[in-house]
Amino acid sequence: MGEELEAREAVRDAYEAHYRRLVAALYALTGDHAEAQDLVQEAYARALARPRQFLDVADPEAWLRTVAMNLARTRWRRRRLFDTLVRSGRVARPVESVPGVDPNRVALVAALQQLSQATRETIVLHHLADMSVHEVADALGVPVGTVKARLSRGRAMLAALLSDADPDADGTGLRRRPAALSQRDVQEVRDAP
Repeated sequence: MGEELEAREAVRDAYEAHYRRLVAALYALTGDHAEAQDLVQEAYARALARPRQFLDVADPEAWLRTVAMNLARTRWRRRRLFDTLVRSGRVARPVESVPGVDPNRVALVAALQQLSQATRETIVLHHLADMSVHEVADALGVPVGTVKARLSRGRAMLAALLSDADPDADGTGLRRRPAALSQRDVQEVRDAP
């Protein structure tokens, strides 16, 4: 029983140490704060389901992030299937509501959503989860060169998506976007509750 208690305490310590960073990373990846929280909580629930195995994990944060990202990928696949059903007319899309947040945060998350999933994961892990290029390569199971290429392409795409001016939809003028994001803005996304 003592080992079980120690294992649960390890999960609790990991929660206190890593929860906010994991949610920030998953929020940037998914674009939905509630979904990010749900994914991270599900990762912790899986750790609690097998607390003794969690004790054997060398890097708890990396394990939790991997579980949460795998859950996000599964949901993304299901959502893609759902979108196919919506396009075919078999299912009606529910009305979405967006909570009020900082415009720069919204712009960053919207821009991230326009990147490919692989590029988005790489950008989020490197810039928002503060992982080195080598750590990102290990986490995603790709060569370091691939990570560097994705980061380069991703930064270029984000720069274009987050530029100061953007033609409006009807071509009548310019719609101003929030200014390019500062390091403080990126930190705010990382620290999102």
